[in-house]
Amino acid sequence: MTLKEIAAEAGVSISTVSRVINKSSKCPASQEVQDRIWEIVRRTGYVPNSSARELKMGIQESTGSRSRSIACIFARVSEKETDSFFAALARSIEKEAFRYNYILKYTFTAFDINHPGTYRLVTDNHVDGVAVLGRCDKQLLKFLKRYFKCIAYTGLNSLDAKYDQIICSGYDTAVTAVNHLLSLGHRQIAYIGETEHEDRYRGYCDALAAAKILLRKELTANVALSSEGGYRGASSLLDKNCGATAYFCPNDITAIGVMRALKEHNLSIPEDVSLISIDDIETAQYLTPMLTTIHIPVDEMGQMTAKILIDRIEGGHTLPMKISLPYYIANRESCGPAVVQIQPAGALHSADRYGLKK
Repeated sequence: MTLKEIAAEAGVSISTVSRVINKSSKCPASQEVQDRIWEIVRRTGYVPNSSARELKMGIQESTGSRSRSIACIFARVSEKETDSFFAALARSIEKEAFRYNYILKYTFTAFDINHPGTYRLVTDNHVDGVAVLGRCDKQLLKFLKRYFKCIAYTGLNSLDAKYDQIICSGYDTAVTAVNHLLSLGHRQIAYIGETEHEDRYRGYCDALAAAKILLRKELTANVALSSEGGYRGASSLLDKNCGATAYFCPNDITAIGVMRALKEHNLSIPEDVSLISIDDIETAQYLTPMLTTIHIPVDEMGQMTAKILIDRIEGGHTLPMKISLPYYIANRESCGPAVVQIQPAGALHSADRYGLKK
């Protein structure tokens, strides 16, 4: 496969293909076109001319011109779901790996491991390493250890395993998000999202405890991190007149669902209630109102994951590495001063903050 053939199949010019695979900052191609080009590169196993790339990019290949390969596993989302955060993370890993003459040979999800087709894909198609995207359980870790020698994990939750980890702390981002709401005078802050083994939920609980605010079960909805989950969780709390003046979601996708529920209950954002989340996906700045969220450096997380994984594959390090990346608040339009409301009865003591009593 040549650049010309890739361009012909993708329906674009050779120069566009070259800019995409070389990560040119002047690339005019849309995300859809870029994704189409990378899909062709992955499917065909296209290998660039290593000598030319070394002269242009200053990369010294220690493994010669032979292309090597990695895989990505989506641990938190199913194949049928679309998640902007993890999709962007996978793209960043693929692009960075390509710079070092590695191709992303295949991707699969933790939900498909027991499927015969996925199982054969993993056992029959050898790759040099795997990048794990998102929190995974012990069963998945056992599976990975059996079939992959080199593993790198990236996400917002720390992993209790001796693998390379590239983290942007979900716990710290949650504390920052809740503290932002507290600074605006909010004291009745609802949580919409997963609670089991979730660092962002712990951060929410601890931020309230530090402010001496009791955790109330009627302000928590344990739902999947999805737009549907956010919508159902917020609707449930609103139907019960929970009295929240602000809502915190562990990711933007969930917040989008919460936003819909709030509007259906005739609540204005941020005049009546405030809303904050985590991730800062591209869609966040195009919502009405624009979503205030914690910016996660997705591109840098992907790049670092690829670099660390490749370094382990090539024997650059043997001890497990843990790298923590910074974040910041993307302060937009969905947060405002608290609207004073009467505190409902039924508060729980902060000692119960990690296990809500029913």
